[in-house]
Amino acid sequence: MSYDWAWRVVPRALPVLLEGLRLTITITLVVIVLGLLLGILVAAGRLARSPFINKPVAAYIEFFRGTPALVQLVWIYYCLPIVLGLELPSFASIVVALTLNVGAFFGESIRAGIQAVPRDQVEAADILGFGYVDKMRFVVLPQAFRIIIPVILSQSISLFKDTSLVSTLGVADLMYQARVLSTQTYRPLEILTTAAMIYFLLAFPCTVATRMLELRLARARH
Repeated sequence: MSYDWAWRVVPRALPVLLEGLRLTITITLVVIVLGLLLGILVAAGRLARSPFINKPVAAYIEFFRGTPALVQLVWIYYCLPIVLGLELPSFASIVVALTLNVGAFFGESIRAGIQAVPRDQVEAADILGFGYVDKMRFVVLPQAFRIIIPVILSQSISLFKDTSLVSTLGVADLMYQARVLSTQTYRPLEILTTAAMIYFLLAFPCTVATRMLELRLARARH
């Protein structure tokens, strides 16, 4: 039994899907920026000598890396108002949940990058009289980010694809719009295939560019 594909529904559905894509991209960019800021703080906490700082930070990292992002989204969206009486708008809940999730991954990547900076560079900054903040700002972090840029980009691409999880909360992102249109048109294969192609057409070039950048940076280091 062959399926009778009806691609004629796609042109009519495309404007709605692209509107959902706009929200998907907005969520992704906001979370990347906030996740990087949180990741820097997480890396600093992870590298702190005090166990009262690095132990809780390590626990945070393990929790958010060791539990599904969907569970984190659902918990913050539905459970936070019950437990703390704090009810956030859906967009804010999504941003908070995904930022906490990706911040843990970014933080570990940044920590690894900082530890990969040659020790003599750090010692040279100390000899020149750099304070801790200036040393991190002008010496350590620029070199660390140069090392971890491919990893951060790969994690950002994964984040873009993982935003499809927010559709389970009724947020009108690309995946949510695709599910609604699938129900309305009775053509789920055509609509969902189109949504998958939109994700692919955005993610694949970024993946290729990340690989090329990684190879270029590897050659530059050697």
